[in-house]
Amino acid sequence: MNGAIGPEDDFQARLREHWEASERGDVAAEHAIYAADAILDYPQSGERFTGRSKIQAQRGGHPAERHFAVRRIFGGGDLWVSECVITYDGVPTYSLSVMEITDGLVTHETQYFADPFPAPPGRAALAEPIPARDQQAD
Repeated sequence: MNGAIGPEDDFQARLREHWEASERGDVAAEHAIYAADAILDYPQSGERFTGRSKIQAQRGGHPAERHFAVRRIFGGGDLWVSECVITYDGVPTYSLSVMEITDGLVTHETQYFADPFPAPPGRAALAEPIPARDQQAD
């Protein structure tokens, strides 16, 4: 490792900027990472949005106050994953975004959402709490 910044470091920085732009409501910067014909899938609702303009329009019409906190970003080459907590009107939802990359742009994103839930009492003897440092955003 020579310390040089390569294309993967560059994309990770662009991906981080995407989430930061989402947090601050910068629509142009948020959607600059997508190819013009990108696809966004929400498997849980069965929805597909085709094209950067439709992706942007559906996000722009969201009625809730939203905040984005990135827990971690990992990947390489043509596949990147972001683990985030998206807070809608003060209620956290865990999100996993899987992005496929071609020529430096997102061509297909699949985003999964999961609400927090209480741990079942029967697992208490087997589990330990996730350390606070591992629950925090980057």
